[in-house]
Amino acid sequence: MSDTPAERPIFSDREALLFHSARRPGKIEIIASKPMATQRDLSLAYSPGVAVPVQAIADDPSTAYDYTAKGNLVAVISNGTAILGMGNLGALAAKPVMEGKAVLFKRFADVDSIDIELKTEDVDRIIDAVELMEPTFGGINLEDIKAPECFIIEQTLRERMNIPVFHDDQHGTAIITAAGLINAAHVTGRELADIRVVVNGAGAAAIACTELIKALGVRHDHVIMCDREGVIYKGREKGMDQWKSAHAAETDKRTLKEALVGADVFLGLSAANVLNGDDVKAMAPSPIIFAMANPEPEIRPEVAKAARPDAIIATGRSDYPNQVNNVIGFPFIFRGALDVRATKINEEMKVAAAHAIAELAREAVPDEVAAAYGGSQSFGADYIIPAPFDPRLIERVPSAVAQAAMDSGVAKKPIFDMDAYRLELRARLNPASSALAASFEAARARNRRVVFAEGEQEVVLRAAVSFRTSGYGVPLLVGREEPIREGFARIGVNDPENYPIYNSANSPLVPAMVEQLYDRLQRKGYLRRDVQRMVNNERNVFAALMLEMGEADAMVSGVTRHFHQVMNQVRLVVDPVEDHTPFGFHIFVGRSSTFLIADTTVTERPSGAQLADIAVKTAGAARRIGLEPRVAFLSYSNFGNPPGSYLGALHEAVAILDELRPGFEYEGEMSVDVALNRSMAAVYPFNRLTGPANVLVTPGLQSANIAAKLLKELGGGRVIGPVLMNMRRSVQVVPMTSTATDIVTLAALAAAGVVQ
Repeated sequence: MSDTPAERPIFSDREALLFHSARRPGKIEIIASKPMATQRDLSLAYSPGVAVPVQAIADDPSTAYDYTAKGNLVAVISNGTAILGMGNLGALAAKPVMEGKAVLFKRFADVDSIDIELKTEDVDRIIDAVELMEPTFGGINLEDIKAPECFIIEQTLRERMNIPVFHDDQHGTAIITAAGLINAAHVTGRELADIRVVVNGAGAAAIACTELIKALGVRHDHVIMCDREGVIYKGREKGMDQWKSAHAAETDKRTLKEALVGADVFLGLSAANVLNGDDVKAMAPSPIIFAMANPEPEIRPEVAKAARPDAIIATGRSDYPNQVNNVIGFPFIFRGALDVRATKINEEMKVAAAHAIAELAREAVPDEVAAAYGGSQSFGADYIIPAPFDPRLIERVPSAVAQAAMDSGVAKKPIFDMDAYRLELRARLNPASSALAASFEAARARNRRVVFAEGEQEVVLRAAVSFRTSGYGVPLLVGREEPIREGFARIGVNDPENYPIYNSANSPLVPAMVEQLYDRLQRKGYLRRDVQRMVNNERNVFAALMLEMGEADAMVSGVTRHFHQVMNQVRLVVDPVEDHTPFGFHIFVGRSSTFLIADTTVTERPSGAQLADIAVKTAGAARRIGLEPRVAFLSYSNFGNPPGSYLGALHEAVAILDELRPGFEYEGEMSVDVALNRSMAAVYPFNRLTGPANVLVTPGLQSANIAAKLLKELGGGRVIGPVLMNMRRSVQVVPMTSTATDIVTLAALAAAGVVQ
């Protein structure tokens, strides 16, 4: 099972340490949700203004949910005794994992979360510590606490506390597994009451999975659980405890191999490679196999498929179909529980979550998710669990959990309008964030060759390594062999042979490149020796020629030279799309909104026709990252007021789109506040935009570039770009200050086909 979107190693140790240490150490920070700019703000936030809600809460404790962050705050608590698959490494070592869990809560369900690491293995001290924190939090997520202590801690806290307590290692895994099992049974025409299940493993996750599938209808006498000693059967004494005894079977089978004969389902929450092909062959027709040991499953899917092509297989890994990924569950389960102020997360809520997840997988997959996974995602043997980046999860799972909490009587704040609640859930997150994340999956599906023109730069090497190990495509490095190998050694790459190097001084491609470029430039004032020198010495020219000759599918450059220097070299080789002008846009990704700004890189003062083209192409890119485009042509003027000297091109662009009827909303000229602030709609009732603009087309390069860089330095979100458009080949020019992550992002967008 998995807590994260990817389990396989996709970066070097150094890259991981840089990620966690760069800028501000760690992955979380505390920010104020109210303005704190003036003395009056501070007086309201603290003394004397804070006395008013203090008294209100003292008079009515339930108002703490109205006047504090309690109702959206979850504690992620661990003592580090069972960290991922690494074992008991202690409370302090658990902190990076718990911070990561807090990030996932926020990213997927807009739940605020604080990590708390407790330096004790004493069960009673943990229980006391957590119980004493009830006034602070709306929910408790227990994590990475070893069995059997985790059972005692959770059960005791559930009895003592009046807020949800949820051990995700148990129940998160169980809920996703149950959803997958519901659908696997559906695909194979089975009823849950009829299936025979073998569970291998008797730890926290295995017991929780067993309990939940029984709650869903699997019969107790149809389940055999195994541990290191073999089958857990009635009367066994060795290695038993009360939790295992509850699932002891009335059977004469004593080994895992014996138990598997004729079994419909294998649930593995144990160790790598405990199954082989013969074991799978012994199972019933169309066997259902959940091999969830991480990072190496109980049996590799390709081994199981070779033995039984009719098998349905799920693992905890992202590089196989049907990933059992806890991030599909826990953020959304807490979201629903918090929103109805549930006193606990009970069996009914877990069952509701499992059914909601299962039902979602049976529906048609959204375009952005289908594109991300190669367009092959439809309900069936290889798609029984929704993708982690499915944007519908935030709407479906919390609403099902909330409804179950109300129906089972544990909700203190019922929701009376579930349709309105679903709309509220949908608005909590920025849908483009999921679409952008899905674009990286699309890059994996396409597996394009991307040439990194500045291969000797360490930041580029780190980007190339991340690009390859993440599975986004094949990086091709331009540079001298020795400096690149030295760079690989510095960053700890142990397989440099997997990174093709193209040295422009000695590449066998050079003669053909010289001929091709000389034929192109000989009537533009260039001599053959000029062309020879450029091919040998200018890596951007060499890399662009690799594109033109079909040796690569995309190109990334820019960390050693200014944007326009790189563009001038690339333009010697690569033409713009016919009848179109190259331009660039930046993507601003905020917490709840995304918008694109163009042209931020190329044309200083675009004509009306160029502005219209920029609008059409940027709107197309917006659609590919999950936005329904609403284009605003920006100015200091609103529909002619005040008049000015540079409004003609904007008027012309709008007129051109009026004739084209491009299939998206557009309007202008208009100021930024009119474009983004819907309260201005009353001032201009004829405004054709039905919501805030998300594609901002500026009248010139200066305003666009300034706006993009201001947002990058001062804004509260992520700025991606510039993204170069309208070139006949896929070329991306990154800023000189780019990090490895910036470079990988643009390379992946190019490889994914977002940039067209």
